[in-house]
Amino acid sequence: MAAVWQNLKQALNSLGPDEASGKLGDFTTTPRVIWISLIAIVIGALSAVVALVLLRLIGLFTNLFFYQRWGTDLVSPAGNHLGLLVILVPVVGAIIIGFMARYGSERIRGHGIPEAIEAILINGSKINPKVAILKPISSAISIGSGGPFGAEGPIIMTGGAFGSMIAQFMHLSSSERKILLVAGAAGGMSATFASPLAAVLLAVELLLFEWKPRSLIPVALASATADVLRYYIIGPGPLFPVPAHVAFIGPEGILACVVVGLLAGILSAILTVLVYAFEDAFRLLPIHWMWWPAIGGLAIGIGGLIFPQALGVGYDTIEKLLQGDITWQLVVGILIIKSLIWSISLGSGTSGGVLAPLLMMGGALGGIVSLFLPNEGRGFWELIAMAAILGGTMRSPFTGVIFALELTRDFNAVLPLLVAGVVAHGFTVLVMKRSILTEKVSRRGYHLSREYATDPLEILFVREVMRTNIAAIPARTSRKELSQLLKNHQTQRGQHLYPIVNEQGAMTGVATRRDLQRLVQEGDGQSDHTLSEYVKTSPVVAYPDENLRTVVYRMAETGYTRFPVVERTNRQHLVGMVSLSDLLKARSRNLTEERERERVLRIRFLFPSRTVSVEEPAEEAEEESKEENRQEPIANI
Repeated sequence: MAAVWQNLKQALNSLGPDEASGKLGDFTTTPRVIWISLIAIVIGALSAVVALVLLRLIGLFTNLFFYQRWGTDLVSPAGNHLGLLVILVPVVGAIIIGFMARYGSERIRGHGIPEAIEAILINGSKINPKVAILKPISSAISIGSGGPFGAEGPIIMTGGAFGSMIAQFMHLSSSERKILLVAGAAGGMSATFASPLAAVLLAVELLLFEWKPRSLIPVALASATADVLRYYIIGPGPLFPVPAHVAFIGPEGILACVVVGLLAGILSAILTVLVYAFEDAFRLLPIHWMWWPAIGGLAIGIGGLIFPQALGVGYDTIEKLLQGDITWQLVVGILIIKSLIWSISLGSGTSGGVLAPLLMMGGALGGIVSLFLPNEGRGFWELIAMAAILGGTMRSPFTGVIFALELTRDFNAVLPLLVAGVVAHGFTVLVMKRSILTEKVSRRGYHLSREYATDPLEILFVREVMRTNIAAIPARTSRKELSQLLKNHQTQRGQHLYPIVNEQGAMTGVATRRDLQRLVQEGDGQSDHTLSEYVKTSPVVAYPDENLRTVVYRMAETGYTRFPVVERTNRQHLVGMVSLSDLLKARSRNLTEERERERVLRIRFLFPSRTVSVEEPAEEAEEESKEENRQEPIANI
């Protein structure tokens, strides 16, 4: 039975594209994605349960810290009657978190998403099982004791930790572990906010670092599974329902969206700078980092005494903003007090997320600009600013747009959301090197790029870059003849690998230039020995119809950087040679496309005498290109 199952798996895997054999396709996904998807569905269901547990824990600790009662319902800390004692509550919670981080796992510190990124990029998508237990507890204590954070970061980290743990029990590659880690993260976010599509987009824009069906399909199925279970164990969405706004706001409204996007981009930059300025300040303190959250907790307590709505997740405040129920006190309190205590506490290294606070700050910004912009209905500009600040701060504009749509179900706002979100994203991309999430990864000594494009090595084929003007050596060449050839011929100077051919011109093997020189220098003077005795038979080869990416992978696997190119149907028919330097032509072509600017179309005025030729005729350019790239045939020395 085991043998049958093994044969079946091999057969399924063989159905996918095989670049090495010339079976090219749009995607490289194999039927193994079915098996990974089944595991991802299980992880999505588990993530929904994890999200429920974390939300209940937040409710439990909020009730215990602020109301001294047992209950798991989510309540706002703003209604407490502790008076001055409210200052001590966040301090106590922060001290507990500091001890948990020092003696449990330091990985529970931070937003959650940067830690997931680091696990994916550096740690082979392996997360310590302790994080899966300690992260939700520490986050629940942090938020439940008044921390001005969201639950999404901790849930993403916790869901990812459970996905990683399940993957580590199985015989999987690092890439497959990454897919299951992200599936858990997406499932947790989907279950928390009833936002299955935004969860998938967040995974694509921030966590997967690829756009491939092999990862998209399992992650999407995990997110969908979590959202289905949410309906039964948490409740249906949307989280913040609002009445639909007008379907079209006109040119003036679109221009106003551009203004909102620019303002949101500025606020995003300020918030990012504040968080890491406070983090740098905490690093200067002459005390252990375990005590930093307590100092951040003191700032939270003072801020909560002045402006109670700044405490906790703030879902009720976000709902007020979206309903247009705002006052100057609320707006100023969010933009000043909430922003400050959030930045200080995040900089202290405590545990908490960023999505919900950003939504609140974006809503407050929208409340201010709504006084000056066209009236498009209650809560409209608050909604637009929320999505814009997500696009600017997290550098994930599509996540911000879809997230806002799924939170409110106001699909009439899709165009304004897109404009404002992309403008905010563009502003922060131009003025800041890193986002609030990737800056933390960078400060730990790592670099990541969030720009994805088609690899030029996938587009070009071996036949387009291989050299045909190469030297081949007859197999019956003696040592003395070889010595004379190496002295007389200069061709070999630019060639490091020599095909060896028989009398019929068929390739029988290869020899390196170093081997040939050693053969000549270390010879014993016997002239009757032929070169064929020192030839490496069955060499690693390339084929003309292979793309360059396949050849690069083969070079990485074998350690060789030069291959003879042979016909796929006849491995003895030599057609050229390809080396690592030839593959750089693809990169050079990519650089040319990026940097060289030219006017392609010719401009002609009405009268022939005033004809102006801006560019040479296409026929001449094509002919010159052919002349430059014309290659000489293979020649024997």
